[in-house]
Amino acid sequence: MKHIFNFKFGFFFFVGIVLGMLYVLISDSNKVSESDVKEKLDEIFQIVDNDVDRFGEIVTDDFFIFENSKRYSTEEFIAFVKSFDIIESKREFKNIEIPANRGNIYSDSGKLLASSVPKYDIRFDALAPSDSNFNKYVDELALELASYFGESSEMYSNKLRQARKDKNRYLLIARNLGYLDFKKFKNFPLFKLGGFKGGFITEQYTKRDYPIGGIAQRTVGYERYDDFGNAMRPGLDGAFGPKYLKGENGIRFSQKIGLGQWKPVLDYNEKEPRDGYDLHTTLNIEIQDLAHHALLRQLEFYEAEHGSVVVMETKTGEIKAISNLGRTSEGKYYEKLNYAVGESHEPGSTFKLMAMVRALEDKVIDTSDIVDTKNGILSFYGRKVRDSKKGGYGKISAAKAFEVSSNTAIVQIINDNYNEKPEQFVDGLFDMKINEPLGLPILGEGEPKFTHPRDKVNWDGLDLPWMAFGYGISLTPLQTLTFYNAIANDGVMVKPRFIKEVKQFDQVIEKFDTEIISNSICSKETIDKVKNMMKNVVEKEHGTAHNIYSEDFSMAGKTGTCQTEYWKSTGLYISSFAGYFPAENPKYSCIVVIHKPDKKKGYYGNIVAAPVFKEIAQKIYSNIPEVESYDEIKFESIEVISNQEFISKLENMIMPDISKYELMDIIPMIENNGYKLSIEGNGNKVRQITKSGTKLKKGQTIKINLI
Repeated sequence: MKHIFNFKFGFFFFVGIVLGMLYVLISDSNKVSESDVKEKLDEIFQIVDNDVDRFGEIVTDDFFIFENSKRYSTEEFIAFVKSFDIIESKREFKNIEIPANRGNIYSDSGKLLASSVPKYDIRFDALAPSDSNFNKYVDELALELASYFGESSEMYSNKLRQARKDKNRYLLIARNLGYLDFKKFKNFPLFKLGGFKGGFITEQYTKRDYPIGGIAQRTVGYERYDDFGNAMRPGLDGAFGPKYLKGENGIRFSQKIGLGQWKPVLDYNEKEPRDGYDLHTTLNIEIQDLAHHALLRQLEFYEAEHGSVVVMETKTGEIKAISNLGRTSEGKYYEKLNYAVGESHEPGSTFKLMAMVRALEDKVIDTSDIVDTKNGILSFYGRKVRDSKKGGYGKISAAKAFEVSSNTAIVQIINDNYNEKPEQFVDGLFDMKINEPLGLPILGEGEPKFTHPRDKVNWDGLDLPWMAFGYGISLTPLQTLTFYNAIANDGVMVKPRFIKEVKQFDQVIEKFDTEIISNSICSKETIDKVKNMMKNVVEKEHGTAHNIYSEDFSMAGKTGTCQTEYWKSTGLYISSFAGYFPAENPKYSCIVVIHKPDKKKGYYGNIVAAPVFKEIAQKIYSNIPEVESYDEIKFESIEVISNQEFISKLENMIMPDISKYELMDIIPMIENNGYKLSIEGNGNKVRQITKSGTKLKKGQTIKINLI
């Protein structure tokens, strides 16, 4: 090692001080060996070179230093050493931040949704060990490295010796180690001597791990920074990151060694990081899993562009599942965007519930009143309103008009009764809070869009009739579901809730209770009437969702089929279904929205979206106990594949068994662990190419075949 000193008293005088210190340190011995002197000098120079303030660590108050017959105390001797002019040419030191572990995110039952896993890079300062220590342990170290990586010991021995010859003080040994492997490396020969004597350098960082893979990825979320330093904060991780999850960073004293690299100087951190708090969410892994795969299967069959599904607990507003899947250019689906929260679009026929509630509440219509569907066609200013049934439904009751989803009937009910006073209708809608954002903690909530009659610039004669059947307005799926949930909840509108509490270990930092948006969106009389109509949508043969009827359990809801991007092209549709179950005593509400299904295969809400609702309801319903409350519901019969074993094998560079996993779950797990992925074939089933149990290399490309 080279040190440039401008000593006030000369280098040998300084050595004399060191020898004097050594004499005191080993006063029980009559001789000071050459190795003792060298070891102590190496230690002193390492400390002075790296951080002069740490010099006090090698001198204690138990002894004194002598120089020219003058007695020095510990503090005086340290001050004396600091008085030397230490010229650090071409050297730069600074404090490097150590990111704190982000808090974990848990499901409603305490299962991990996201966690910060400590990872370690191991490097070697080839100049730090003394000649004796290096020569004594280098071959033993090479043997351990060879055994771990499956390479030859000769190769590692040559590599380590060459690094010392090249004066390499930052040789990369291993990347991305887990804690257990880090402990192994720390106890390898030579490395176990530490940083000053053994050249062992540890660089610790954290990596976000998602045990359930791509399921609910956009809702669980993350916090990342782009190339310009802008924070991207989707989902719960992003929303609650700054306040709760982030924690406080630590500090590590580091030395610049060139090429923008910084080598830790010390074996310890100057300031230890404080981990972030944990989030306990409302998400239920079992419900999330079945909702995800029910949606995925339907999207794949109908080759739709994207879709979303949300399951909400009726009384509490707790979101039990939320899945958002978008299609790639290769025809695969993954969580691209949080459509349920952020995508505001024309709701179509699911909005007929809001229109009917308003008309019944204002008593301009009753369920038994007769409406003429006018052969299934109406005309407004040259624009046509058509029923899906050619020729219309004839003269039917208002209730049946809702149950068969007659556009012409609903439009007439609203237009005939509010044409002279449209503000009454729109203000009535606003009184039910459907024009207001929900104020969700997740960033990027879409804005509801309504035109008001007072807006003389944008309001025209088409707005009222078009609004009646869900056009010319915009709502997100979650905003629509919140209204449907209020109907299921006897008029009490609750805010969708994703978080139960924030905790530090067992200590509750903050608790989140159910928030009520409106104690009553309408009268009990109106609630009972629309509940009965929604039940008939499924149960009656004429109901638009009778195809999902089951004798085993009851459901209620409303189908939706609306054209989208009709200003660009024809034949593009949004298929939807919103409702709740069981119909008599609702415990859950649910909405399914699927964008742009292949028209040739089907596009009506009852065919495309409603079966997803039924599958979710059926599997949950079968696990609802007859006597237990909804807070005690168990889901024992639904199998959920754990990803922890998969991730653990990848971290240990062992190929896992991928055959039982979905492709969209495999992709993030493989890529997040430093491997590349090559996908061949066009099927839906994943076939293993690299044999399970095969030893992998970091950065290796893993091939997957789809059959």
